[in-house]
Amino acid sequence: MASKSDMQAQRDAISWQAEYCRRNDAPVTGRVVTALLAIMESDTLCGRRMASWQDVRRGEAMPLRLAGGFHSLHLSGAEPRLEPVYAGAVVEQSAVDAILLAVVRDHDEELSHWLDGPPQTNEAGRSAGIMAGLLWLVQRLGPRFELNEIGASAGTNTMMDRFAFDLGGVRTGDMGSPMRISPEWRGSPPPDVPVCITAIRGCDIAPIMLTDPQAVLRLKSYVWADATKRMERIDAAIALAAEQAPVVDRADAGEWVEKRLSEPQESGVTRVLFHSIVWQYLPPDTRKRIEGAMEDAGKSATAERPLAWVQLETNRESYRHELRARYWAGGSGQDSGWTLLGEAHAHGAWVAWFDGDDQG
Repeated sequence: MASKSDMQAQRDAISWQAEYCRRNDAPVTGRVVTALLAIMESDTLCGRRMASWQDVRRGEAMPLRLAGGFHSLHLSGAEPRLEPVYAGAVVEQSAVDAILLAVVRDHDEELSHWLDGPPQTNEAGRSAGIMAGLLWLVQRLGPRFELNEIGASAGTNTMMDRFAFDLGGVRTGDMGSPMRISPEWRGSPPPDVPVCITAIRGCDIAPIMLTDPQAVLRLKSYVWADATKRMERIDAAIALAAEQAPVVDRADAGEWVEKRLSEPQESGVTRVLFHSIVWQYLPPDTRKRIEGAMEDAGKSATAERPLAWVQLETNRESYRHELRARYWAGGSGQDSGWTLLGEAHAHGAWVAWFDGDDQG
């Protein structure tokens, strides 16, 4: 086991994640993550693996991996001792620590497997920012879009053409949809203009099937227990997938983006790359590959076949999630540069709209 002095980076990663949870209205999950500090000191397989963790970059999300394991035990009913923790009935950190330590000792090997891969979250609420970004782009590039999502996970947001949106009073999408996206809206509303999604697909290195009950349990396990609305949105996504499954390719994000950009593009349709809370999980080489592919494709963009990039990603210093857009359209609008359109809650509870007044 690593010495205590060698574990400071791991402690810092856990403490940062716990604070991030608390700042994003998830005190229960914050207490679960904080308990990992005590578990890391224990003579358990999970504790030893955390203590010897080599890569503590925040994008690796080591604390959220194990937090997903605890939540899975709770959701499946396999561990009733966790009920008061997730119900918020036990709030003293020392008591939470004691319960989770006892659970680890009884489920050590099972829980350790959750450390093998990063969390997969698929939050439909984040589509509010993406759709607002499209409405902003309509005024610059026209109303028709071909959407391409990286890190699509179960493909929930590759069904956003079938969502019902109410964005600060601006209603768009399928108003009869079971997936209703209506965040608290801060600031002026986005442009109230028609938008048409002509095609939409995504990719993920390990897609989750919304028709597989075990896969859905794993997906729900990564949802923070405090976010009950997120669970309702997963159920709505399952209903939509039962009607028509989303298109999610099993592929490396960098390779997939290059392939999609090389395919023929319909005239009068803007090709869009979008993603939400994904960038931090991609290896640096993959991020560079995608950036290079987009900039190269942007050089060939025209007013008839524009290219755009919309992202909702975490500012790791401010703990805020920033909505940004960039587009290439040929001529004087060859490269717009990044525009900061707003900020949003990590799980879609609210959107603060800047209307493109602030530049990023």
